[in-house]
Amino acid sequence: MPSDQPAVLALNNASTPHVNALAEDQFAWLATHADFYRVAEVHGVLSGFAMAIRHGTAYWSGNYAWFAERYDAFLYLDRIVVAADARRVGVGRTLYADLVRCATGHWPRITLEVNVEPPNPGSLAFHDRLGFRCVGTRRYADGEVAMFERTLSVSSTPSTR
Repeated sequence: MPSDQPAVLALNNASTPHVNALAEDQFAWLATHADFYRVAEVHGVLSGFAMAIRHGTAYWSGNYAWFAERYDAFLYLDRIVVAADARRVGVGRTLYADLVRCATGHWPRITLEVNVEPPNPGSLAFHDRLGFRCVGTRRYADGEVAMFERTLSVSSTPSTR
């Protein structure tokens, strides 16, 4: 929702290095182009959000490009953030469950990356528990990420979302 965007952007930028910081125009572009964009609240307070973009989108992300070079069809989870005071109460799991529910039948896989450098062992373990598997790594100037996918059942007609 547009009225949430300043608070969501602030939450995003407070969550570096787990996600990259964004300028207002970059965030607005993502919000406009996301095929999946959910905001979570706990007791009326912003507690997290998730944004995912389908294959075939003209997106500047090097991680997105890595998947685009390898897969014809996917839904790329660009970012998921849970506020520090809302962790370990199911916000992330709920956002992922909604993502999987929305993607199933439309895309053959969900893709994402997790920081290896700087390390994020909690996220690596979390994604493993959710059925994601590592399909490679990508090194860049100031770090390294593990590239993950979770395959889904898909209908016989490709998504036009």
